[in-house]
Amino acid sequence: MKFNNIRLRNKFLILYIFAVFLPIMLTNIIFYMITTESVKDQKTHDIDLILKQIKTDFLESVDDAIGISTSLYTDNLMNEFFERSYDTPLEYIESYDRTLRGFNKYGPSFSSIQKIEFYTNNPTVLYSGGVRYLGEEEWEGTDKEKNDSLPIIKRTTKANGESNLSVIRKLNFFKTYNEYAKVVKVDIDNLVLDSIFQNVTFEGDIFLINNKGIVEYAKNKELEWENQDISFRGIDIPENAQMFQETIHHNSGLKDWQIVGVIAEQEILEEVYQSRRFLYYVAFFNLIIPTAIIIIISNTFYSRLMKIVTHIKKVKNQQFQVIKGPEDQDEIGTLIKEYNRMIIKIKELINDVYKVNIQKKNLQLQKKQAQLSALQSQIDPHFLFNALETIRMRSIIKKEEETARIIHNMAKMLRNSITWGKDWVVVEDEVNIIIAFLEIQKYRFGSKLTYRIKIDPQIKQNIIPNMSILPFVENASIHGIEPRKSEGEICLDINKIDSTIEVIVKDNGPGFNSDKLTSLLESLTTQEQIGEHVGIKNVYYRLKLYYGNNFDFSIESQTGAGTRIKLVFPVQNEGLKGINR
Repeated sequence: MKFNNIRLRNKFLILYIFAVFLPIMLTNIIFYMITTESVKDQKTHDIDLILKQIKTDFLESVDDAIGISTSLYTDNLMNEFFERSYDTPLEYIESYDRTLRGFNKYGPSFSSIQKIEFYTNNPTVLYSGGVRYLGEEEWEGTDKEKNDSLPIIKRTTKANGESNLSVIRKLNFFKTYNEYAKVVKVDIDNLVLDSIFQNVTFEGDIFLINNKGIVEYAKNKELEWENQDISFRGIDIPENAQMFQETIHHNSGLKDWQIVGVIAEQEILEEVYQSRRFLYYVAFFNLIIPTAIIIIISNTFYSRLMKIVTHIKKVKNQQFQVIKGPEDQDEIGTLIKEYNRMIIKIKELINDVYKVNIQKKNLQLQKKQAQLSALQSQIDPHFLFNALETIRMRSIIKKEEETARIIHNMAKMLRNSITWGKDWVVVEDEVNIIIAFLEIQKYRFGSKLTYRIKIDPQIKQNIIPNMSILPFVENASIHGIEPRKSEGEICLDINKIDSTIEVIVKDNGPGFNSDKLTSLLESLTTQEQIGEHVGIKNVYYRLKLYYGNNFDFSIESQTGAGTRIKLVFPVQNEGLKGINR
């Protein structure tokens, strides 16, 4: 079905669907999908950054505790203090004052450290002032029989029920002090852990899980993870929640620990839902306002066009009615005004000159018929062609090949002159006629005439006005070669320069003086009667008719130095409409 067969109202509907409705809907759907993915990606990236920050802050606190334990681990006086056997309590107290009285100096220096305690099984020490008895409970999580110097990290519970995440390390750096077992325990401040894990920017739960899958810390206090071992696998995670993990790779006892963030999908998509509502509003306004405008404009178009169609249908029944209504200033209003003017004019023509025009047309028809009869009575041009062909064949039979070739060229030129109504030719055809002309001239002048033709292969099939180059070659032959006593040369160069065709015709004839050249150029611009230089003026006026000012024409000549004519006009393709070939 052709589009032009569809009713105008349906065309407006198609225009609305494909130019307004579908583009707006597709644009909003694509924008929503891209925005949703972008928000999800941004939210995921933000959560990853939060977990990385929690991990970094947590490791800083752990590193502080490990650093203190390492300092005490390599402290010779500290190891000697716990390894020594004391005879009396007073002796121990004096040694304690010298060695341990200032050990809590690390607390003020590191805000993440809550308390430092020592454990030993040396029976001669007093278990007070930060020194505790090393029992089986304190050995839990370590191999007391193994000489392991690395710290371990575990949750420890005090007698009052308070639990801490602690760094525990054996004091066995010095091999000479191994009579008694010695352990230092550095407690990380719970307030520091709370400030790290109770991150207000993370809207879900955060868990610190050790390498056995046990929860060591949780943001949610209702899990009671502080006083009992809770496996992370046993925690009920909502189905629509998303989980984010950050694994801790640390050389200490934190290897393969994890920080896990659990957040409801609703929290992640909250910004998406907000953007969705915004998109709904935008889509609504983008759809309703253009729809209303298109309906209003299309109705004004359709109603007025239907009024025009209705009146035009009446015209075929000879009802010449003027369309009444306000005179609008748009194209349809102009169409209505022109229609009304046409109707009025038709009425005037019918009433005033209809019969006169019929009589005039009859006379013109009779005149054309008489002219056609006169033309039909003329000699058929094919008779001349056949006669020339007969002479050419007789010349070939008598082996007068040069004469036959010249007759053949004359026939081509005669055919071209008879078909003068052909306005355009391809460059190659024009050059062929020029070659035929030059061959005839060469037959006439003999060795006195030489010629050279150079044509760009790219433009052989481009079209130019018929007989636009030949007159200049003819002038070069008549005015340039004929007056010479010595050998003369005609050069023709046809090239494509950008989007133009450049034609240069040169001869080495006597040329013009400056006064004569100036007079010739002035006669072209003043458009006086043709008179002299018929060929040049004829071509110039035809080129101006075809191209307007969109062509260049120049003549360069000096007395005794020959003449150079240059033509430049636009490139046109062979298939242009309206070319008579």
